[in-house]
Amino acid sequence: MYSSLNSPPQLTQWSSTGDDPCGQSWKGVTCTGSRVTEIKLSGLGLSGSMGYSLSSLTSLISLDMSNNNLGGEIPYSLPPNVSQLNLAYNTFNKGIPYSISQMASLKYLNISHNQLQEQLFDAFGQLSSLSTLDLSFNSLPGNLPQSFSSLSSMTSMYLQNNQFTGNIDVLANLLLENLNIENNHFTGWIPKQLQNINLQKNGNSWSSEPAPPPPPGTPPARKRPNHKSGGNESPSDGSGGGNKPGIGGGGIAGIVISIFIVGAIVAFFLMKRRSRRPLSDIEKLDNQPFAPLASIAVQEMKVVQTSSVIKTHSFDTNASINLRPPPIDRHKSFDEDCFPQKPIVAKKANIAPINATSYSVADLQMATDSFSVENLLGEGSFGRVYRGRFDDGKILAVKKIDSSALPAELSEEFTEMVSNISQLHHQNITELVGYCSEHGQHLLVYEFHKCGSLHDCLHLYYDYSKPLTWNSRVKIALGTARALEYLHEVCSPSVVHKNIKSANILLDAELNPHLSDSGLGSLFPNADQILSRNAGSGYSAPEVDMSGQSTLKSDVYSFGVVMLELLSGRKPFDSTRPRSEQSLVRWATPQLHDIDALGKMADPALEGLYPVKSLSRFADVIALCVQLEPEFRPPMSEVVQALVRLVQRTNMSKRTIGNDLGASSQRAINPDTHE
Repeated sequence: MYSSLNSPPQLTQWSSTGDDPCGQSWKGVTCTGSRVTEIKLSGLGLSGSMGYSLSSLTSLISLDMSNNNLGGEIPYSLPPNVSQLNLAYNTFNKGIPYSISQMASLKYLNISHNQLQEQLFDAFGQLSSLSTLDLSFNSLPGNLPQSFSSLSSMTSMYLQNNQFTGNIDVLANLLLENLNIENNHFTGWIPKQLQNINLQKNGNSWSSEPAPPPPPGTPPARKRPNHKSGGNESPSDGSGGGNKPGIGGGGIAGIVISIFIVGAIVAFFLMKRRSRRPLSDIEKLDNQPFAPLASIAVQEMKVVQTSSVIKTHSFDTNASINLRPPPIDRHKSFDEDCFPQKPIVAKKANIAPINATSYSVADLQMATDSFSVENLLGEGSFGRVYRGRFDDGKILAVKKIDSSALPAELSEEFTEMVSNISQLHHQNITELVGYCSEHGQHLLVYEFHKCGSLHDCLHLYYDYSKPLTWNSRVKIALGTARALEYLHEVCSPSVVHKNIKSANILLDAELNPHLSDSGLGSLFPNADQILSRNAGSGYSAPEVDMSGQSTLKSDVYSFGVVMLELLSGRKPFDSTRPRSEQSLVRWATPQLHDIDALGKMADPALEGLYPVKSLSRFADVIALCVQLEPEFRPPMSEVVQALVRLVQRTNMSKRTIGNDLGASSQRAINPDTHE
């Protein structure tokens, strides 16, 4: 943290050389015994960033960095057991990290007066102890997340001066005493439950019409200590006394039945509308910001939950598309049979047990024929990979870590790295099977995928192989996007891959993608330095080429380059082409919204066998991912949503055989020979 803050002199006694903050009375640091329990550095004129290794402060209960000049992203790795977190009055941008969802002890969270501008993740479901939340004076867009309804201890919430939209119904049953929602874009009605609290609501677009009655089956509102109960209850409250004038019992029954019928009709049309809305939304991708897709998904999710149905209803397919935001499992394929049905469970990266087999060096030498050249599969940033055939007949991939990637003084940390990597479990991530740490050698053993890498399929042609069909290319893009979504938004702390490229996307016999090297970029101490050798490869985001530091947003950029590779069949950088075409992103970006140019840009190996609208929507997603400004790139959950909509629309147009995603309305696409 001290180094990230640019080693400020006002932090007296602080040191970056590993001294003792407790024994030497560092400014602003409070300890209990030898454990740091409080860091309070408010109003010291600090600049720089907070650092990215704060999760090791497991005894910290209070962190106050307010009223400084701190900028950049809020670290995705925050102290996990903090109960008081104050980052107000700084210049933090982007959004609130998803790791907030794991901070179950949090009682006070203040990130007001910053420059946050990304939609809130639906990440508040576990924060039942949070009593004060201040997000005011930012530029936060979109609807309030549904998990706000789980903030059962919330008494004071300050959301004023943002860009929030939609209604505030999700706050209706919270035991709020103070609520400020001024100067947003809220619509609808103020819930009855919130009308007798300290409420500030001006500067929104509230409806002037009478509020509709609650839908049938709505649970009664939770009463507050200061909630007035008089004779104004509606008939649906079930509190109409026989001594009151007005509607009799038969009238009440008639109204209830009428409301039920109307509610059923509305639910039916909402379900129909749910399957139609993405058709226009995806067509507007090039004209609208990306954030509305998430809000659409949240609205659609309400309909799904109401009827307890998760399947799409308007196309002839067995596919189940789960549109819920993380951390709920949204990892089903459009071809359900390809993947297991059990939900993906995010595991903390600091769990001690290693879920992998321990091999000896002798075991791996036998399996790889002493790491012979004949068994060499490739060479990556962290070492060479060999094919290994084991005694049980299994074929696995053995990665031999270079000594430059893991110097001798860091070798003791290898097993901890293995433990963290072994916790990553997702159907689109290459599974760690085993490891070896012996005689100064460090090796990782992964599952083997016989169809090789996406790079080889796109750029190396063999007599017995055929080019990937358009359907398979979209399938590969969606599976890879889901892998990144898992790393970024389900894992806690988030995992930055740092090395997204087609050579690290491996394909199985059904052409399902498996992202390799996951976790290595975040867990190797000198990963950024190692990966800086890839500068100029065409995959690195501009800010990474300048600073050498990767982020979640630079992963999104690299993924966009892979999508561009899938669309065009070109390498990200190709020195054999004319100078103006050597950089794929620079050449292609101006043409991504030109339908005529897009057809010429498409991989000639496709021979025109693709749906034109599908190609255009695919290009729209690419354009969003490869934007020069990191803050404008969408999170991976929204990329997944866009690709899911693309798949749904294609399936509605025409259903094809096998595992293919769809076909042109003019001619069907033949399935891959691999399938």
